[in-house]
Amino acid sequence: MTAPSVRIAPSLLSVDFGKLAEQLAMCEAGGADWLHVDVMDGVFVPNLTFGAKIIETCRKLTKLPLDVHLMVVEPEKYFDSFAKAGANVLTIHQEAAPHMHRQVSRIKELGLAAGVVINPATPVESLREVAADLDLVLIMSVNPGYGGQSFIPASVGKIARMRQLLDDTKSKAALEVDGGIARETIRDCWNAGADTFVAGNAIFSAKDPQAEISALRALCRVHA
Repeated sequence: MTAPSVRIAPSLLSVDFGKLAEQLAMCEAGGADWLHVDVMDGVFVPNLTFGAKIIETCRKLTKLPLDVHLMVVEPEKYFDSFAKAGANVLTIHQEAAPHMHRQVSRIKELGLAAGVVINPATPVESLREVAADLDLVLIMSVNPGYGGQSFIPASVGKIARMRQLLDDTKSKAALEVDGGIARETIRDCWNAGADTFVAGNAIFSAKDPQAEISALRALCRVHA
């Protein structure tokens, strides 16, 4: 059986925007698989970040897939403009999307991969009815809204439960983790069943960010 692939997705929440082109080029050279773009509206979470213009700028600077995480209320209002700006994946919060099936369908109609995020207090079971329709499930291993937070240890068990749910529903969705991902936490998440990892502070604050991407990937190749 072929081992699942590892995806490393540097988070632009930690990027130096004065050196955006340089840092995106570094991510590419370091072998990053995706770039993770956190969109916050200051309502769903207590912070305000990027809009479609930043996505459009990143699209011009890199060929890497743009994994856009919508931490917003009424996420459907952003689908068309973000698709046009160059997003490849749109991920919306279960807590902000009462019409999940409709919204996932709309994302796919736009030609994008569709993902759903759950916060630390949201049970994995809440995604059972849509799991088979998803391209990505994102487990938040911190409370969303800020970068640089500490990993919530209980997230490891939650990742394992989500992996089981995806297997039970025959979902082919990637299983992503975001929050506190670093050398100390990534292997446990990998062993629990995650395959895609968002890392911001761990990469961009490293002495050698390019090497850090490789180091994180290597830890998923070593079995505990």
